[in-house]
Amino acid sequence: MLRSFLIYLSQAEWAMNLVTNWSVAWKVASRFISGNTIDQALQVVRELNAKGMNVTLDQLGEHTTNVNEANSAADGIIATLEAIDKVKVKANVSIKLTQIGLGMDNEVCKDNLRRILTTAKRLDNFVRIDIEDSPFTDITYDFFKQMLSEGFNVNTVGVATQSYLYRAEKDVRDLLELEAKFRLIKGAYKEPENVAYPKKADVDSNFDNLSAILMDASLKYGTKLERNGILPAIPAIGTHDQLRIDFAKRYAEKIGLGKEGYEFQFLFGIRRDLQIQLVQEGYLVRIYVPFGTHWYPYFMRRLAERPANIWFFVSNFFKS
Repeated sequence: MLRSFLIYLSQAEWAMNLVTNWSVAWKVASRFISGNTIDQALQVVRELNAKGMNVTLDQLGEHTTNVNEANSAADGIIATLEAIDKVKVKANVSIKLTQIGLGMDNEVCKDNLRRILTTAKRLDNFVRIDIEDSPFTDITYDFFKQMLSEGFNVNTVGVATQSYLYRAEKDVRDLLELEAKFRLIKGAYKEPENVAYPKKADVDSNFDNLSAILMDASLKYGTKLERNGILPAIPAIGTHDQLRIDFAKRYAEKIGLGKEGYEFQFLFGIRRDLQIQLVQEGYLVRIYVPFGTHWYPYFMRRLAERPANIWFFVSNFFKS
């Protein structure tokens, strides 16, 4: 119930206006967000690189309402790719299609996606298309396939999948025929029970199943981390759940998949202890680092995912 309410708040404009006007809200949100500007984000990237971690940068924003907003968001993503190339950090980029026009004007979205991928290809970088809530799943994968058909390849663009969706295994198996590179996550949106598993145990079980499928594919196709920490292997295991991580480690060892053939991904600011531990054990770790002024929906979903974050927020509020 609490999770559902917080996800509702993440989409409520009245709540956004209220929360973003609290100075304490940014104080707490900055635990999960690297800053408002690309320069601030790049400083965080340098620090993470120095600790042996790679990065995927996310310029925050979603569900733009007009063409100018969508084009401006795409311009910002292109500028992020150019900034990465200029300072030569170990980072790629993650994007949301609703940020660049999906759902508002799909042709605008396609044009912006082409512009972004053209830049990534020119700069020898990689763009991960995030998966959003289920109304956008089909069209997100359709756009991915169209970009491949237009000459972009899986070394330039990848996708994501959410283990709470019933359809996830079929999607993964379908796109693996194209050797697509996946970020696997549990899922952070409120979905109806006819679309997503309502029980955590089922979500976890499907996560392990999908991890195994992706690792099998990485071994089959021989993918591994390349290009100075930019190009990932097929499986990016995105979780802070120790049991899911332990399963992935055991399964990789069982099938003989080397540590360069998959990576663990973490959200910036969460389980830093585990991030360091995995690096010390020789595993590949990539941190999802968001930045920008449109931080409210992302922040609220982080609160929904981890109840401990709520008490952190509340305790700081009363200290202010």
